[in-house]
Amino acid sequence: MDRIFLENFRCFHDRQEARLAPLTLLVGENSTGKTSFLALIRALWEAGYNGQHPDFKEEPYDLGSFDEIANFRGARAGRMKRFEAGFAVAGKRWKRARRSSQQFDVTFEKKANAPVPVINRLMDLIDEERNVWMESDRRNGKSLQYRIGTPKGQWYCDVPDSHLFYDVLQFDPWVLFTTFRDTRGAWVSMSDAATTPDDEDWKMILGLRQNFLSRRRFPNPTVYASAPVRSKPRRTYDRSQLTWDSEGDYIPMYLADVHSRGLDGWESMRKKLEDFGQIAGLFDEISVRPLGNKTGDPFQLQIRKYGRKYKGPPRNLIDVGYGVSQALPVVTELLRGEVPLFLLQQPEVHLHPSAQAALGSLFCQIADPKRQLVVETHSDHLLDRVRMDVRDGKGKLKPEDVSILFFERGDLDVRIHSLKLDGDGNVLDAPPGYRDFFISETRRSIGL
Repeated sequence: MDRIFLENFRCFHDRQEARLAPLTLLVGENSTGKTSFLALIRALWEAGYNGQHPDFKEEPYDLGSFDEIANFRGARAGRMKRFEAGFAVAGKRWKRARRSSQQFDVTFEKKANAPVPVINRLMDLIDEERNVWMESDRRNGKSLQYRIGTPKGQWYCDVPDSHLFYDVLQFDPWVLFTTFRDTRGAWVSMSDAATTPDDEDWKMILGLRQNFLSRRRFPNPTVYASAPVRSKPRRTYDRSQLTWDSEGDYIPMYLADVHSRGLDGWESMRKKLEDFGQIAGLFDEISVRPLGNKTGDPFQLQIRKYGRKYKGPPRNLIDVGYGVSQALPVVTELLRGEVPLFLLQQPEVHLHPSAQAALGSLFCQIADPKRQLVVETHSDHLLDRVRMDVRDGKGKLKPEDVSILFFERGDLDVRIHSLKLDGDGNVLDAPPGYRDFFISETRRSIGL
């Protein structure tokens, strides 16, 4: 995702656009919509790439019912009847500076007090102008209608409610396109084009969807979304089925599973975790201690922190401070690198400033066009480390690979400012409110 669009969603009333990059940092005061923004990104991914009906109450985001999600203006304006969102992905650059992109938009309305997609629109854009597009529309409870467009014309087709596959549309609005492609007389011209789309038109329309899906880069793409507070450490873990959860309860089981399955896999993961632990000052060694000879026996996670002269004994995870157990789920998932999109809430919780800074360096090493990180943070140490690593070329990221989204509260709404870095790590185009708090605290500390 390169850009996010939203309108009438939670505290965002006017249509806004925010720039995403391989590494995107969300900053701003509490209750300015950062978590809602993360929830929207996941919903758009599910609707656009996976053809799923977004669940705005799925952990770790519970945004409530439609009435709690649609923007509320108060007084006569009241609650908005619908909200809209979308994202764009940049394509190749054509000759004469022409730029292409693909954009997915979805409009939600209220059904049984839940937000339901009623319009799905996928477009191929050249210089921001629609080239090829496809759209499904079921607003206000009316029958479904498909609309398509190519450079040769525009057409629409009404889908009978009695169609055999109609229920499937609740999950993937594009599934019937191939069914109706060759239906004689079903497509009605909306322009001066031929009566029905020809083979060339269908090649462009179906190619649009295929090209869009190919950008996922993963066969079964999922999103990793972490909760702001992770699971509590335990002295002893019982082996159980590996089931993902937003708080990272499954991570000890995952590490024990890697440990039991083979030396190479465990040694690789252990080395990566210890490299980060040493840089962050959290631990020097991590190990899995089985409490029996059978695969299903309980186990413990142990941490060792070296002294100046001696390594010291291994200690149970629960005895080494809360910061290690809070960082471990996020760091482990990042080092696994099995998903294309990470949505992280306050990964710096319970970490010392030096460990917060180390997380910033890890983000700079992990993030790339194939693994996108969107991080909500309140840590200046993390943000400053990202700026310095980009400036010093310590990671893979260039200044344009980092986006800082500053959420600023106004009277009734929140405005998202898309900020960039220059080659010296300076934040560009920052509004006055971005540094007001930190500047005032610094002035006070030096007596100005």
